[in-house]
Amino acid sequence: MSLKIHLTQANIFLKAFALTKVPMILFTGVSIIELSEQRTVIKIPLNWRTKNHLNSMYFGAMAVGADVASGLYASLLIKESQKKIHLSFKDFTANFLKRPTSNVFFIVDRVQEIKQLVDEVIEKPNMRKNLPISVIAATNLKLISESTVAEFVLTLSLKLHETH
Repeated sequence: MSLKIHLTQANIFLKAFALTKVPMILFTGVSIIELSEQRTVIKIPLNWRTKNHLNSMYFGAMAVGADVASGLYASLLIKESQKKIHLSFKDFTANFLKRPTSNVFFIVDRVQEIKQLVDEVIEKPNMRKNLPISVIAATNLKLISESTVAEFVLTLSLKLHETH
């Protein structure tokens, strides 16, 4: 299965999902910057909603960014498949490296593995499949290694529920 959705449509999907299912996502002002066969990039702006008392991004907002970045591609594939696949996260680890004092970009480059996971779940109903997803949080997309502020690993967990 390959994803056939335009960036604008993906952002509309994300906003609608956030509004109806997880308002915290909407509150952070998250937006999709890149959605390709190679990677997913989302952005959370640093503003009064996402700042902490140290004028850096609050770790709760950072958790939202890691959550959205790691689950977005799978969510869009699931929507396209029209299958009843439940998406959840089995675990979450975070390594905060430095304070993010500007907008933060959350980058996932395991898109091909996410596609394989969704395909496997469709082929084997009622079997739960898990995939650890690494997320890099950086303040500059051109200088990712120099501007990395945090690293996350979330285990994406999928299961197809077939109705008989």
